[in-house]
Amino acid sequence: MTITFDDFLKVDIRVGRITRAEPFPEARKPAIRLWVDFGDGIGERKSSAQLTRHYAPEALIGRQVLAVVNFPPRQIGPVMSEVLVLGVPDADGEVVLIGPGHEVPEGGRLF
Repeated sequence: MTITFDDFLKVDIRVGRITRAEPFPEARKPAIRLWVDFGDGIGERKSSAQLTRHYAPEALIGRQVLAVVNFPPRQIGPVMSEVLVLGVPDADGEVVLIGPGHEVPEGGRLF
């Protein structure tokens, strides 16, 4: 499916920093609860991600990630996920997080 550039601009992808991460044992598939700070204007948002294959919660603190910030909140078990943290699959289909290659200010928009 082909989209227009205007369609692409509707998806608000921002850089945020993980400030807190903890196991999410209530999830159907192994997951981690995340709190991501997107800086002034957006603030801290919660998410849940199936990252347990490559990441321990304590190792995620301070990491910058990219996330879609303008999807509506979605209930995932007892957690209201407010953003979609982005990743790509490794050779086994496990999530590998996407983030900037250098430190950048929180809240920066992907373009």
